[in-house]
Amino acid sequence: MQMLSETIQPEDNSYRPPHIAYETPEGFDLMDMTMFRDHGQPYDYFHTLREKAPVSWWQPPATTDVAGYWALTRYEDVKKCDLDAKTFSSGAGGILMGYSAKGGGPKRLSGASLNSMINLDQPWHIPLRMAHRPFFTPDYIGKLQSRVETEVDRLLDNMEAIAKKNDGKVDMVTNFSEWLPMYTLCEMLGIDEKDRPSIVRWMHYLENAAYIVGDPEAKVSPWFIAKFLWNIRQMFRYGQKVLLDRRKNPRDDLLTVIATTELDGEPMDQSYLDGSWLLIIFAGNDTTRNSLSGTMRLLSQFKDQKQMLIDEPSLIPQMVPEALRLVSPVMYMRRTAQADAELSGQKITKGEKVVMYYGAANRDPDVFAEPDKMDIHRANANEHLAFGTGAHVCLGQRIANMQLETAYRRILDRFPNVEWTGKQSHAPNNFVNAISHLEVDLGIN
Repeated sequence: MQMLSETIQPEDNSYRPPHIAYETPEGFDLMDMTMFRDHGQPYDYFHTLREKAPVSWWQPPATTDVAGYWALTRYEDVKKCDLDAKTFSSGAGGILMGYSAKGGGPKRLSGASLNSMINLDQPWHIPLRMAHRPFFTPDYIGKLQSRVETEVDRLLDNMEAIAKKNDGKVDMVTNFSEWLPMYTLCEMLGIDEKDRPSIVRWMHYLENAAYIVGDPEAKVSPWFIAKFLWNIRQMFRYGQKVLLDRRKNPRDDLLTVIATTELDGEPMDQSYLDGSWLLIIFAGNDTTRNSLSGTMRLLSQFKDQKQMLIDEPSLIPQMVPEALRLVSPVMYMRRTAQADAELSGQKITKGEKVVMYYGAANRDPDVFAEPDKMDIHRANANEHLAFGTGAHVCLGQRIANMQLETAYRRILDRFPNVEWTGKQSHAPNNFVNAISHLEVDLGIN
């Protein structure tokens, strides 16, 4: 199997589609990461796109070598695209806007972002996915849950101690949301406890990587870039060392599965190994971390829903899919058309890029009544696309749900008066709903 980094073709920034059915309305720049940093996800603008230009063309600045793309914002179009992996390929160009065969940023980081199963089509995707499945079954998750519960209690103890020194206030992200999923993933991967703070630090740098290396107008100090490059090198050295050790000294953990997976009787090369362990950590961390923080924000905005959960904790499993629908922690996935197609009256030509905006699809009023309202009794909340659908549906969705249910059961039982104070910040990232700080008042004074 050739790695995608070896086969990916340069993207044509000069390309313009021969057919444009809708004029893209002004109001928000989906390619400007600083707008996501300053405003978060543009739910109001997504409403405008769904009504006026459900399949809209976006052309990156000429200063980049990134291809233009069609933005899908209607639920049915996003679902249709996600389900049709034959027509809309992950492997032809990768799942992120911004990939380029011309390079940009550290070469090894670019290779790792491409060479993992999330970017593979058949026949490679399913066999690699199946190799990971033993660590995502209900039985395994049930055994993991008791450890997660213990970690939740430890983190809440720490939050309470900090809040008592700060008038009841504490940053939920840096003291809870970023640590819980990292703990869970490190337990699954088998990462030693002494190495886990480094993993958290590296994830912070990866979250800002697209902005640092992909935006020619990014205002980043040379000192920060130097630290970024040093940390990226350390991260890959660590990964190479630990995966080599697992091949020699296998354990009952996910790192061993990654290190020893073979295709056609051949072990995977280092570029794939780099991408595989980082995919598990980055994907699993961001989805759960941002869902935890985003859900706290929702429960503060919809106090009646929060009170229902306090009065009847058994409703928490119903709340989780509704919260995921509204938060949509992963903003998009990109595909490349392998044949001519049509979505909402817009012709898609073979070779063109298509971006599925999950946050827009999950608030489509044609599917979800009063889509901007939180309703834990919503009958079709489980139809959300926060985890995607089809062949590439998120492998770790059961893990994410378990963590969210465990966390909010414990949080609301222990701190029923907890509230978001209104203070928050986002990282400059247009791929994940990257909530970097969220202040809460635990209501303990």
